[in-house]
Amino acid sequence: MKKPYEIAVIAHDGKKADMVQFINKNKEILIREKIRIIATGTTGGKVESIGIKVKKMLSGPQGGDAQIAARVAEGKTDMVLFFKDPNSSHPHEPDINMLIRICDVHNVPLATNEATAQLLLNALTID
Repeated sequence: MKKPYEIAVIAHDGKKADMVQFINKNKEILIREKIRIIATGTTGGKVESIGIKVKKMLSGPQGGDAQIAARVAEGKTDMVLFFKDPNSSHPHEPDINMLIRICDVHNVPLATNEATAQLLLNALTID
């Protein structure tokens, strides 16, 4: 694993609290593994509120999903944790689908729910 490892965190409005709780629960892994966090703007601000340093992109609807997709394509982002809200529609759905596609094209791990995100983070701790 290259250091520092960069993980993007994104959460729809209905999942932002879940993302913050997930990041807080996994603070020790994030710090120990020297993981750099990037996030869409609003999600990043919420994660910063619990004392985690975050590089914030634009908000999702303003192009933050596309900025993160570009970082994935450039080989800068190593993993994406995107807590999607399956019970809501999103006007920037094409950007979301593009991000998912870019992760698939570049073979970058992508979690869209907490259970998968936990498995991915746990895998980083395996020597």
